Amino acid sequence: MKTKVRELRTAAKMTQQQLADLVHVSSRTIISIEKGQYSPSLMLAYRMAEVFGVTIEELCCLKENKEWEDKKYEEL
Repeated sequence: MKTKVRELRTAAKMTQQQLADLVHVSSRTIISIEKGQYSPSLMLAYRMAEVFGVTIEELCCLKENKEWEDKKYEEL
């Protein structure tokens, strides 16, 4: 799943470890989310959204991800 975590984190001049500490996960989790290899739980997404002052929808690019997923299912 695509997210804006890296974009928001770098704009906030925050390291992966600093974000990880704020949301109570390891820096490896943040790295995996930023690479699109791991989708955050609802609670983790909420915590990160709070840190950056955005909605979960914005943080997780929900509209864009839904459109991509819908297109994928239409092709089946």
